[in-house]
Amino acid sequence: MKLSTYNPSNIEGIKQLFNKTFSDSEGQSEGLLIGNLVYDLMTSTDGCNLYGFVATENEQIIGCIFFSKLTFENEVNAFLLSPVAIHTSYQGKGIGQKLINFGLNTLKDDGVELAFTYGNPKFYSKVGFSHIAEKLVKAPLKLTYPEGWLAQSLVRDKVETITGSSYCVEAFNKPEYW
Repeated sequence: MKLSTYNPSNIEGIKQLFNKTFSDSEGQSEGLLIGNLVYDLMTSTDGCNLYGFVATENEQIIGCIFFSKLTFENEVNAFLLSPVAIHTSYQGKGIGQKLINFGLNTLKDDGVELAFTYGNPKFYSKVGFSHIAEKLVKAPLKLTYPEGWLAQSLVRDKVETITGSSYCVEAFNKPEYW
């Protein structure tokens, strides 16, 4: 397995990976929703506000993750990890964890201070994320599952309080993702 940054020429293949993975686990409508989100991220987000990483085997993309800029009023350098997809037949083999750690290390090397995600605490705790209360760091939109608001500091022992509002990239600026 090889880990690397994503190539924008693989947009359709990446969209299909997310569509299939989420359709398999959550149903076809969720697959279409997340597939379209990924497409929007890749086609409408400025390159300096987006990191994408892939896991490949025999030149086939078997996993992909994205980090998009999360902007705060105090200008902390932060990114949001979402979404994550590992091809159904490759799940449960630690590929997602390896891919996320690869991405987090790249962000840290590039001077990113904080990483956030909105997802399953049980899974994301395996790669260093922990619950962050909104009174400490406000999410960009209203959360339907507040327990899923997670963060980790890439430069300190813990995430410190950030006052004020946060803003996500346009592709995520929709209540259905939160």
